[in-house]
Amino acid sequence: MNDRKIAFIICVNNKRLYKKAVDYIKKLYIPDNYSIDIIVIEHAVSMTGGYNKGIDLSDAKYKVYLHQDVFIINKNFIRDILEIFIKNNYVGLIGVIGARDIPSSGIWWQSYNKEGKVFDSHAGRMELLNFQNDESKHIMVNALDGLIMITQYDIPWREDVFDGWHFYDLSQCMEFKRKGYKILIPYQEKPWCIHDCGLVNLSDYDRYRALFLKEYIDEL
Repeated sequence: MNDRKIAFIICVNNKRLYKKAVDYIKKLYIPDNYSIDIIVIEHAVSMTGGYNKGIDLSDAKYKVYLHQDVFIINKNFIRDILEIFIKNNYVGLIGVIGARDIPSSGIWWQSYNKEGKVFDSHAGRMELLNFQNDESKHIMVNALDGLIMITQYDIPWREDVFDGWHFYDLSQCMEFKRKGYKILIPYQEKPWCIHDCGLVNLSDYDRYRALFLKEYIDEL
């Protein structure tokens, strides 16, 4: 395991979006004595399957799992995540938006305790989603949106249950909790990311929500 390497792992089916995401990654400041890899997973049958393949292909200690339509605009992104992980070995997972709790519905954005911020276009137009309070501090949460998920430990993604494109993110949060790790959303003076997803396709969403609740309901 190379503790001086950061891997960016992306499932790709749109080369235009992927190229734009990579253009942003290449503009990031890389601290001295660190290196990055960009790992492309094409023809993935599920997000969990693609990300598990990414784990197999990388020896990097730090892994950034991101959607192909996520553009990292915080030039100090790598420095910022390393600072959090190195100072806090109990933090296993970092994201930019999520919630302190997961409601009994399994739908994180129905929480009254949402956290974080991101530029996002899921409603059909680009807008700032800002659930961050005014305190300049990092927040421990239980749920992250899967647009970007950053780890310092490898825990397999549950492709045995989530063989599609929904609830892989909340499942991974639960798996990190099961291992005793904390999940964190950093304080962002300005949003770290743009998520240019457009209107979201929620087909099969309820089927995977039912699978999530069956697997984890007693832990929510």
